[in-house]
Amino acid sequence: MSHGLVHPFSKALYVKNKDGDIEVTDGDLQGTFRRDGSWVAGELRECDPQLCGWVGGPQIENHRVGKIKHGSS
Repeated sequence: MSHGLVHPFSKALYVKNKDGDIEVTDGDLQGTFRRDGSWVAGELRECDPQLCGWVGGPQIENHRVGKIKHGSS
């Protein structure tokens, strides 16, 4: 399942696809962009490159969330 972000101002949805590109849906328009915000395909030709970087970047585990260790101490 892909996770995405909704742009706080435009309300467009930014989702990383299986190829690593970002699919942006804004109303009835959709476009595909690279992680740097450059256009690849689709009717929508403008995006927020900063948000593309966030969505397309590596998913790093949160260091504040500890893992539960099972077994004896």
